[in-house]
Amino acid sequence: MNILLVDDEPLELDQLEYLIHKRFPAWAVFRASDASQALKIARQTTIFLAFLDIHLPGKSGLDLAVELLRNHKMDIVMVTAFQNFEYARTSFRLGVVDYITKPVIEDELNEILTKYERIAGFSELINHAIQIIQTEYSEKLTLNYLASRIHINPAYLSRKFQEEVGMGFSEFLNNIRLKAAQKMLIQYPDMSISGISDKCGFNSQHYFSQMFRKVTGISPRDYRLKEIYH
Repeated sequence: MNILLVDDEPLELDQLEYLIHKRFPAWAVFRASDASQALKIARQTTIFLAFLDIHLPGKSGLDLAVELLRNHKMDIVMVTAFQNFEYARTSFRLGVVDYITKPVIEDELNEILTKYERIAGFSELINHAIQIIQTEYSEKLTLNYLASRIHINPAYLSRKFQEEVGMGFSEFLNNIRLKAAQKMLIQYPDMSISGISDKCGFNSQHYFSQMFRKVTGISPRDYRLKEIYH
C-alpha cells in the first residue's frame, strides 16, 4: 500500500516513516516537504493514505487536503503540533478521516493504521515474494526469477502482486532500491553515484538518476549535498 507523508521537518518525516514501517514494513512510503511535491507524487503514484502536516510552507496542509481530495481518491489524516478544536473541526468538515497531534504517539498512530490492516494482510505467497525482494534487491532480480524461486507461474505472480500490494513488481522493487540508495548516499559520502546505482541493483546510472529524481524531485547528487551539508 502506498502512503504519503507531508511535512517540512525531516525529523518528523523520519519518525512517522519509522513507526509506519515498524508496523507494516512492506508499505511503500513517499515523502514530501511541501504541497507542490505532494501533488506531484499524487499525480504519479496511486496513494491510499496520506498524513499531512497542517503548517506547511506555501500552501497549507488544509488547502492541500482540499486539492488532493478533489482530484484523487485517498484517505487523509491531518497532523499538527497544536491542540486546536477549530483545526480539528475544519479538518473533518473537509472530509479527512482523522486528526493527530505532534509529537506523534505510537499507540495513537497504530489505532489509525489498524483500520488499514486488512489491506496489508498479504497472502503467504506475496509475503514470501516481498521477503526475497527485500533481501536480494541488489541483485539482477526479475519477475521470472522471483516466480521460479516460489515455484509459480510468472503471470500469476504478477497479477497477485498487483492485486495485493497495489503496485506492480517493478515499481515495488524500484521503491526498495531507491530507499536503499537514499541511505547509502548519506552513509557513504565518498562512494560514486555510479557505484551506489550498481550496489542497489540498477542497470544503469542514467536510469537510477531518472527514477531517483522522479520520486524525490532532485538528483542523487543534490540529495546527498542537501542531507549531508544542510
